[in-house]
Amino acid sequence: MTDTSSPDKETPNESTLSQISDTWRDIAQSAARSLGLNRSDTSVSSKNLKRMMSDCLNGRGGDVSARMRTAELGRTYLELDFDGKKDFLTFLAKDYCANEDDIRLAADEYLSAKNDAERVVAAYHLRQSSSPIRLKLLIQFNALPNGVKFLVDIREDLLKIKGKDPYLEALDRDMQQLLNSWFDTGFLDFVEMTWNTSAALLEKLITYEAVHQITSWGDLRNRLDSDRRCYALFHPRMPDEPLAFVEVALVKGLASNVQKILDVEAPLGIPSDADTAIFYSITNTQTGLRGISFGEHLIKQVVHHLSHEMPWIKNFATLSPAPGFRSWLANLDSTLFQDGVTKEEMQRLKSRTGADVAKTAIFLCFQDKEWFQNKELAELLRGPLSRLCVAYFLEKDSKGRALDPVARFHLKNGAQLNQINWLGDTSEKGIAQASGIMVNYRYDLSEIEKNHERFMNDGRVAMSSQVKTYLKQLGGALGEESTLQKLRRTFSST
Repeated sequence: MTDTSSPDKETPNESTLSQISDTWRDIAQSAARSLGLNRSDTSVSSKNLKRMMSDCLNGRGGDVSARMRTAELGRTYLELDFDGKKDFLTFLAKDYCANEDDIRLAADEYLSAKNDAERVVAAYHLRQSSSPIRLKLLIQFNALPNGVKFLVDIREDLLKIKGKDPYLEALDRDMQQLLNSWFDTGFLDFVEMTWNTSAALLEKLITYEAVHQITSWGDLRNRLDSDRRCYALFHPRMPDEPLAFVEVALVKGLASNVQKILDVEAPLGIPSDADTAIFYSITNTQTGLRGISFGEHLIKQVVHHLSHEMPWIKNFATLSPAPGFRSWLANLDSTLFQDGVTKEEMQRLKSRTGADVAKTAIFLCFQDKEWFQNKELAELLRGPLSRLCVAYFLEKDSKGRALDPVARFHLKNGAQLNQINWLGDTSEKGIAQASGIMVNYRYDLSEIEKNHERFMNDGRVAMSSQVKTYLKQLGGALGEESTLQKLRRTFSST
């Protein structure tokens, strides 16, 4: 068994950055020898960091000299501690932003233009003047070996450091825009990962897996067996770093329990007997690419790929967690909580716990850490929690988006909320986050675009008849219309 949490084990990022540092040191030294240049003082200080940045941007000595200076600057960054990196990024953000005087002059030129020809030229000058000079430096890193990975990891550092600093926020927007153009899905390679894939890449799957931890090489081999598939996206400039990967189980019918899928002792399935592809884990690996979505492209690539490779597969669905459900339940008003419980269920809950308030009774049941293993108790909680879970998937956050991040992703992609799976994940994490509930989001190629448009334009969630049934069963408190009643009225007819 491989212990992926060992403190002595290098993470993929640490290993890659170590290689970058060594490679760039060699580049800087080689270029210096070739040009007869003396490496100047590179001790870490505010003055020297600013001088090194300026030297990279002034263009003295031609391309080879610029390459040396850029490699030296990058290597210096890699050796900085947290405070040093914060200083570096702050200098880059504040001292190398767009020049305000140049912007004003260009804006005046545009506003005073007398005809279309002058306006076209003035608009170009305005765009040029508003482009921060730091972009030139960032692009110089791109020309170095592993430079793209270096920039991705710089942005990861920036996300940790920036806080609400407006200059660092602006730098983050610049970096995201730059990376977004470089990581357009048209540039990415779609690759099937198999047991014959290099050990180095397979080890990264183990390390990066964020949904269901891969506990050993045997566990990984099970996930790459003949009744399983794993697909990843790569950028040509980062061939050793998967950007995102999805794990797929080929099964008959909708899978409703993730422990069965992950069971290394389960009998091997026969792919030719399968009629459903279940996406049970989707992982984005690079924090520095946050805000750049690969999952939507990856899922649709897999659907199209399997549709051609295995035309007998007719159904494509996820087996997904509901990571914020338990937290939402804990914060839900007791009166609204009552909407999910029938009179009969309330009587049984009161008989069991002595509480006459639904929320109190259910959370008293949760005090038994093994409640889900008690068949009678688990069956009693099934109806209330399944109904409330449907209401949870229709809730919005402060920005008007679907509250649940996994639901937000799949519904935006055009999937249908297809099935609520009671006790679909009875792991410690699954119980803690969602009281064991998992859901299936179904991808129907003929409905994806319509579902996407309705969700994005009107916030409407595509639902199966099973999900609609749970929604219609939601009760309602007396008096002012409750949130759950509004959900029922709004969505029960969709």
